[in-house]
Amino acid sequence: MRTDLVDTTADSSVTEAIITGRPAARRPRASASPAGRVRSVLKHVGLALLALLMLYPLVWMLVASFRPSEDVFTPGLSLEGMTLENYTLGWDALSQPFGRYLLNSALVVLGAIVGNLVSCSLAAYAFARLTFRGSKWMFGLMLLTIMLPLQVIIVPQYIMFNSVGWVNTVLPLIVPKFFATDGFFIFLMIQFIRSLPRELDEAARIDGCGHFRTFSQIILPLMTPALATTAIFTFIWTWNDFFSQVIYLTSPEAYTVQPALRAFIDSQGQSSWGPLFAMSIISILPVFLAFLFGQKYLVRGVATTGLK
Repeated sequence: MRTDLVDTTADSSVTEAIITGRPAARRPRASASPAGRVRSVLKHVGLALLALLMLYPLVWMLVASFRPSEDVFTPGLSLEGMTLENYTLGWDALSQPFGRYLLNSALVVLGAIVGNLVSCSLAAYAFARLTFRGSKWMFGLMLLTIMLPLQVIIVPQYIMFNSVGWVNTVLPLIVPKFFATDGFFIFLMIQFIRSLPRELDEAARIDGCGHFRTFSQIILPLMTPALATTAIFTFIWTWNDFFSQVIYLTSPEAYTVQPALRAFIDSQGQSSWGPLFAMSIISILPVFLAFLFGQKYLVRGVATTGLK
């Protein structure tokens, strides 16, 4: 028997596909082994159990926010005697309606997002595309700021902002964002810009574009994943920031969400737990929605950063 015979069945299917223009029929994949199916089932069960373990505190807090005050710490997830009293009490429990604190947080978050998008994208373009004296040293200093904790510089920052009368306003939380102070986002955008071909810049230069037009009309539209990632991370980090906001915002009228939640606990350590849990659930909703609708941009921005 000759060993160089070809499979006539496969040849006939390929020939038919060429004549009719239809794709050749694919051979069915070999089914997974029983051991492989068992491992897959165990893996998914394990991941589901881990997800439930991580979500349980959030689910418990949601259930507790609907319980009467005397039953807040009842074990389990029973909703017996469910009431909306905690939400109505918590909304007006402080000196200002809780909506005021939500608006203050939204103002700070909006300013921080705009500042980071404008300043960090410009700084990233300068580092990624321009050559100037001291650029390598400045790039290294920028990377060092990523490793510098906020607690190290908070005292000189507070002294500086207090000397200009910015304490108890939102300016210390917004203005620095317009000076490219978040090295992480600068580095993220630098890596993304470096993944774009330089032929785009050369073509724009041939058409008479300067650096600003090249950045605004060529590079910036292609940076959508990196810009979206920066906006979402800035939103989440600024909204959840407690340390900076509780230091610079001292009056109840200027409170954002995080200092307002802290105000539910008095100096003796007593707390209105039901209203506190209810307002905590409300404060979590914007972050949850931001992550839910921006998840694809987060994955795309992080996955494409640094690719050549």
